[in-house]
Amino acid sequence: MAVIVPVILSGGSGSRLWPLSRELYPKQLLSLTGNSQTMLQQTATRLDGMAELAVPMVICNARHRFLVAEQLLEQGIEGSRIYLEPMGRNTAPATAIAALELQASHGADALMLILPADHVIRDLGAFHQAVQAGARLAAAGELVTFGVVPSQPHTGYGYILKGDALDEAGYRVGRFVEKPDLDTAREYVNSGDYLWNSGMFLFRADRVIEEMQQHSPAILSACQAAFVSKREEHDFVWLDDEDFGKVPSDSIDYALMEKTTRAAVVPLDAGWDDVGSWSALWDMGKKDASGNVSIGDVQTVDVQNSYLHATNRMIAAVGISDHVIVETSDAVLVAHKDKVQDVKEIVSQLKTSGREEAHLHQKVFRPWGSYECLDEGDRFKVKHIIVRPGASLSLQMHRQRAEHWVVVSGVATVTCGDRTFDLNVDESTYIPVNTQHRLENRTDQPLSMIEVQSGDYVGEDDIIRLEDIYGREKEAVK
Repeated sequence: MAVIVPVILSGGSGSRLWPLSRELYPKQLLSLTGNSQTMLQQTATRLDGMAELAVPMVICNARHRFLVAEQLLEQGIEGSRIYLEPMGRNTAPATAIAALELQASHGADALMLILPADHVIRDLGAFHQAVQAGARLAAAGELVTFGVVPSQPHTGYGYILKGDALDEAGYRVGRFVEKPDLDTAREYVNSGDYLWNSGMFLFRADRVIEEMQQHSPAILSACQAAFVSKREEHDFVWLDDEDFGKVPSDSIDYALMEKTTRAAVVPLDAGWDDVGSWSALWDMGKKDASGNVSIGDVQTVDVQNSYLHATNRMIAAVGISDHVIVETSDAVLVAHKDKVQDVKEIVSQLKTSGREEAHLHQKVFRPWGSYECLDEGDRFKVKHIIVRPGASLSLQMHRQRAEHWVVVSGVATVTCGDRTFDLNVDESTYIPVNTQHRLENRTDQPLSMIEVQSGDYVGEDDIIRLEDIYGREKEAVK
C-alpha cells in the first residue's frame, strides 16, 4: 500500500477555550486532557507503530510556527513540512495545499490522513484499525471520512447517514446532516444508521485534486497559485500573503465531500472527543463524588457537576452547580455549562476593545525562550525574561523606550552599540533609546533576567529588527 502521510490541521484559535486558549497560544498547543503531551503532540504521535507511515505534515498559522516546530522536536519528530498560513482559509484550502505538496513530494498515489489537532482518541488500537480500513478504500479512489459511533444524542456535531456497504468496514455516504435538535439526534442514535461527523479524512492525493477540479475549481486554482509562489525558510514553508489571500474560504465538507459521488465513511469507535468547549473537557474529565472536575488548587463547598481549573491562584467555590470557572494569571472566566459556547463572544469583545487578553498570556513564548509581564503603568513595564541555552534575541533598537537589564541567574552576553560584554548574576546594564542592542545566552544553562522598560511608549511594536536568526525581521515582537 502507498505511504500514509498524516496532515495535521493546526490553524485554529480555540476561542471557546479562553482564557487558557489565546489567539497566539491556542488550545492545540496546550495540554488540556490530563496528558503531559499537548493536543498537537498527541495528534502527531497518534499513529506511532503503524506501517507505511511518513513524517507528518503540519499546516498552521504563521504566528504559531516556532511553538509548533518546538513541540514536534520535543516528540522526536524531525523533517516535518510545516506550511504556514498567513491567514485562516478553513479546511478546503488546507487540504488542497496538502494534496499538492504530497503529490510533489511523495507521488500521486500518496495517502493523506487529515487530522485536526484538537481531538482526543483514547483507543489507539481501534483508531489504527479504522485508518487501515480507510486506507484500502482511499487507495481505490474513494474519498474517506471517519464517522464516530455515537455514544449519546448530541446536538453539537453533524451526522453522517450510512449508505450501502462498500466492504466489511466501510459504507457509501448516504448524506451529510447538519447539527440536529435533541429529538432528531435521539432518532438518529436510536436508528443505528447515523454516525458523528469527526472532521477526519483519508484521501489519495491525486483524487483530491481531480475532485476539487470538478467541484471547487476556484479554490483549487487559487491554491495552485499559492503553492507555486511558496518560499522555504529554515523548517518552514511560507504561503505568499497576496496569493493565499485570494483563496476562497470554505470547509472540505462543503467544498468537496457533500458534492462528490465517491464519499465513503468508515465507522470509528475509539473513544473520540472533540475538545471544542469547556463542557467537553468536563465530559471527559475525571470527576469526584459530586461530579466536579477540579484541576489545580481548588476548594469547594456544596458544588456539583462543575469544571474548576486553577493555574496560578486558589479557586474557592461555594453553592454552585453546572458551572465552569477557569483562572489564569490575568483573567477569570465564570460561565454556566449551558452557555460555554458563548465564550467566543467575550473574546470578540476583547478584540473590539483592543485588549491584549484576547491574544496573549502574561507569559509569552518566543523561539529564544519566554517573557512574562510582571507590572506595567504610565511610562514603564517590567518583564521577567528567560533565554534558552545557546539562544539569541534579534539585533534591534527602540525609538521610544530605554531598557534596564538585571541578571538574576546565568550569564548574559550583551551587545550595546559597538560594545559586547558579559553580565553575571546581580550585574546590570542600561540600553538607551535608539541604540542597537542584542541579548544572547552563550552558555549551557538558562538565562534569567529582569527587564525594566521606561519611556513615552512601551508597546511591543516599538521595535526595529536589524538582524534575526529566526527570520522575523518584519515582525513587531521580540
